[in-house]
Amino acid sequence: MADFMGLMKQAAEFQTKMQDLQNELDRIEVEGTAGGGMVTVTLSAKGELKGIKVDDSLMQASEKEILEDLLVAAHADARRKAEALLQERMKTLTGGMQLPPGMPNPFG
Repeated sequence: MADFMGLMKQAAEFQTKMQDLQNELDRIEVEGTAGGGMVTVTLSAKGELKGIKVDDSLMQASEKEILEDLLVAAHADARRKAEALLQERMKTLTGGMQLPPGMPNPFG
């Protein structure tokens, strides 16, 4: 029975740490860039879009398609950085233990 109580305590501690991590990821921002910095997308570490910066030179009708492509590329860059940050924080939280395949991402 003592093992069960210890396991329950560990689960409660893990749950608290997960909530702390979720709160931290709301505050952390990552930037993705494209076009040599002509477009910057800022996301929270959870992937919520926080801002977009576009170089003035792209604000022309003739540059519309380029701007659209650069926005997608900058978002993808920021998303990769957010995912890498999440993986690193999860590794720290779990002590390097790999979570089982198919286990849902607790952050979205």
